[in-house]
Amino acid sequence: MDSPETAAGLSRAQSAETGLLAEDEPRPFELFNAAGRAPVLLLCDHATRFIPRALGGLGLDEACLTRHIAWDIGIAEVTRRLAERLDAPAMLSHFSRLIVDPNRRADNPTLIPEISDGVVVPGNRGLTTGQKEVRLDTFFRPYHAAIADQLDRMLAAGPAAAPVLISMHSFTPVMKGEERPWEIGILWNRDPRLPRPLMDRLRAEGLTVGDNLPYSGADEHGYTQHTHGDARGLANVLIEVRQDLIDTHHGAADWAERLGAALEAVLGDPGLYKVEHYG
Repeated sequence: MDSPETAAGLSRAQSAETGLLAEDEPRPFELFNAAGRAPVLLLCDHATRFIPRALGGLGLDEACLTRHIAWDIGIAEVTRRLAERLDAPAMLSHFSRLIVDPNRRADNPTLIPEISDGVVVPGNRGLTTGQKEVRLDTFFRPYHAAIADQLDRMLAAGPAAAPVLISMHSFTPVMKGEERPWEIGILWNRDPRLPRPLMDRLRAEGLTVGDNLPYSGADEHGYTQHTHGDARGLANVLIEVRQDLIDTHHGAADWAERLGAALEAVLGDPGLYKVEHYG
């Protein structure tokens, strides 16, 4: 099995061969706090709004690229702070969701969106199958391969304890003119081991918590969670934090502490660290 350093070098070289990433541009994923000892892996699919020079900003101006359509605002900082608090590694993407969304199936029509929240994305219109495949090979597949490799390493290092998977996202306070009342959403599919006690803990603190809201973890949009969590039988959860709560350093720090305390309270359950498949 390749070391993290070797895998990183290969992914950078392979990405450069496609012509979308220059040699001086970052690889499509970041393994943060790699030495973290906890049997927990944090994931952040929409960590950055980075678009390589070769794609010319996809034809969008800077104002559009700072919006939620390009990334999950605030969640990368929360993820890194949470990884440090939990002493856990974290895998973060390093490409805008507008290039290709790592949390979508390859056959999902929103994988490479031509329109996002009413904004036309010129650089995504009229792409050939070959152009789409290049984006998948450059960004999507290396990111998911890095997650799979990290989970393999964690399983090999501690065969008696299957790692827990926590996927981190953020959501807009208003969507299509409707205010969203939840401070946090807990998305999950069939495995209740982590989401249910986590929701109970957060609600006990007086928070308004969405159970599979504002999105559902049971639908196809949760590709990362389903592929790396459910398919492997790992206890998993997708956490959505409202963006207006974490769009400052102070807010991100506050919510990392709040989530860290809640997670520490529930991650002590030994039943989480077993492979279990739920039909």
